[in-house]
Amino acid sequence: MSAVSDRLPTFPWDKLEPYKKTAAAHPDGIVDLSVGTPVDPVPELIQKALIAAADSPGYPTVWGTPELRDAITRWVEHRLGARGVTHRHVLPVVGSKELVAWLPTQLGLGPGDKVAFPRLAYPTYEVGARLARAEHVAYDDPTELDPAGLKLLWLNSPSNPTGRVLSKEELTRIVAWAREHGVLVLSDECYIELGWEADPVSVLHPDVNGGSYDGIVAVHSLSKRSNLAGYRAAFLAGDPAVLGPLLQIRKHGGMMTSAPTQAAVVAALGDDEHVRVQRERYAARRAVLREALLAHGFRIEHSEASLYLWATRDESCWDTVAHLADRGILVAPGDFYGPAGATFVRVALTATDDRIRTAAHRLTP
Repeated sequence: MSAVSDRLPTFPWDKLEPYKKTAAAHPDGIVDLSVGTPVDPVPELIQKALIAAADSPGYPTVWGTPELRDAITRWVEHRLGARGVTHRHVLPVVGSKELVAWLPTQLGLGPGDKVAFPRLAYPTYEVGARLARAEHVAYDDPTELDPAGLKLLWLNSPSNPTGRVLSKEELTRIVAWAREHGVLVLSDECYIELGWEADPVSVLHPDVNGGSYDGIVAVHSLSKRSNLAGYRAAFLAGDPAVLGPLLQIRKHGGMMTSAPTQAAVVAALGDDEHVRVQRERYAARRAVLREALLAHGFRIEHSEASLYLWATRDESCWDTVAHLADRGILVAPGDFYGPAGATFVRVALTATDDRIRTAAHRLTP
């Protein structure tokens, strides 16, 4: 067993525990802005759909119900501008983190193959490469990578942790380069409905892919847009030549979304109103936190989308974490996401309105 765990880095969040204890000792309690976990209620129509499907004694299918596949295909066309999407172009998964961690292994990658991801990135991209014993490489511009041996290219727009959005022109250029070199593109678009100062675009849009899904797959999650992190609900959309073999592998592995969750996802993808309401909540919290951080002497970079503010005081991220923990506020150190984040912290918008106001008050000079 240790042979597998030895391939992995130290679980980063364990390093934050001493600072969490400091923040929790504040007389008015901790304001935890470190993990982007939703705190608002699951919308009622989604709860009702889950409850209605609670009597599900049989095994669900890995590919999902026809109703679920219909809901996904409709949503990617309605929301992302995709065209000609069929059931063969979609695949439900058990939350996006599971997919990211195990995709290189399921694709058959191994020693000698390379997996690339942004210089500042969600740590699980690297974990997935390590689990498959593949090489991993971080990039600033993926088109400057050596394509030799490069089998999987992760994009992440809007970015976690920075909130940076890749423009339509950038995405088009990257997709063209990847196709020229036979590199599979996986675009992590889990925050695409949370654009503030930019309008994120999917690789599934015909302006980006030229009307073809060859060599591209998008990853989408309902955790943030619908407060369904506890449901483990996500899906892939894109190249059937990639998704077909993945479906067969996942059938053998029993990697299936529960039947009640599938019903809940159908309800969630069919309703835009709850997404609008949740966006407004996050927009209001973002405005309060952003103003407070700037007033406290922080500089904020990127952050034009997603659920985070990427902030710096131009010092070690751990000094900033300690500084805020003394005020009862817990944030994520930027080096969790790569050495390039050594002077930044990631501040999540996922706290109640009351705790966001409390954090802002504590930051008041």
